[in-house]
Amino acid sequence: MKILYYYTAGFFVMLMTMSFVHADFFSSMTKIDYVEGSKTLKFTTKMNAENISKAIKIDPNTASFEAEVKKYINKNFEIQVNGTAKVLTFSGSQVNEESVWVYFETGGVENIKTLKIRNTILLDFYPSQFNVVNIFYKDQQKTLNFQRGREESSVSF
Repeated sequence: MKILYYYTAGFFVMLMTMSFVHADFFSSMTKIDYVEGSKTLKFTTKMNAENISKAIKIDPNTASFEAEVKKYINKNFEIQVNGTAKVLTFSGSQVNEESVWVYFETGGVENIKTLKIRNTILLDFYPSQFNVVNIFYKDQQKTLNFQRGREESSVSF
């Protein structure tokens, strides 16, 4: 009886393990740092190179890739500070192996009370896409999560 139990339990463990093998996980991570001296929010976003390449239909190793990433970010990431929409200025991007790092910023930011973010990066292309935004403001850290059906989120300081 014990042997049958162990074989049955082992079989179910194997099935559960195999069900995770083929599960795709799509995510992006954005870090927002407040630079008090310049009153600037600096953004660093990390995405999977293959996923963003498929979304914008351009190879990451081509000259026009950075321009297309800039357009894509401007269309899919918005921020309001204290109820006022801010313009994002693209600083550049960097492709290294499996990741694309995108840098942008917005200035004229003082005394943040609320941040409202709309983050739809890759949500249209990958139904299971999960975007994380970590915000560092003065001595506080806050984290927001975005996915289909929850494209906007707010935080108070």
